[in-house]
Amino acid sequence: MLDAIELQTPAAPAASLIVLHGLGASGDDFVPVCQAMDLRGVGGLRVILPQAPDRPVSINGGYRMPAWYDIGLDATGQRVEDERGLRESQRSIEALIAREIERGIPASRIVLMGFSQGAAMTLMTGLRHPQRLAGLVALSGYLPLASTTEAERQAANVDVPLFLAHGDADEVVLPARGMAAKVALERLGYRPQWHGYAMGHEVCMDEIHDIAGFISRCLAPDAAASAGER
Repeated sequence: MLDAIELQTPAAPAASLIVLHGLGASGDDFVPVCQAMDLRGVGGLRVILPQAPDRPVSINGGYRMPAWYDIGLDATGQRVEDERGLRESQRSIEALIAREIERGIPASRIVLMGFSQGAAMTLMTGLRHPQRLAGLVALSGYLPLASTTEAERQAANVDVPLFLAHGDADEVVLPARGMAAKVALERLGYRPQWHGYAMGHEVCMDEIHDIAGFISRCLAPDAAASAGER
């Protein structure tokens, strides 16, 4: 099981938010973001901020750092997807979801959220999860293993609420990659919300406000009832 920071409201948790950090970062980095979100309307909430394992990252000269998967380039300078690392991290995130279910939180009351690499893992894991989740929040990211998404996605999450956000001036993950994810998801029948912000590869207060509103709607009692226990 991944090491993780846990934040919990005073009320007993009836929902969970799993937040996945970006490349070279840590779970600590998103503690202030989570604390800045007004989620009082959700009721009891447990926030889990797992730590990605250290691994060599090819585009950074093989330097070891927290990463959900490797990022490499081929001879033509095109990115090479680390399918092994992606699927390994998917299993680790699935284990976190399973633990929340064991602790009494239904899958339909669990939101996955991630930034950059964490956003990629959010989409990859959430769309393939066999039980209906409450929602997916992908910030400044992209859709990994896009060519296998249609075959591997699960019917339970075909209508899962999707929040995609990107900085208009992002030079790390270009906005075009985020938009390509939106287009690919729409072609598969999903209805992602798209939010653009005047910023780079970061998070801003307007975005935090919008995320909090999205999560609050996903975790509203009527939202869980309409989703059912699929």
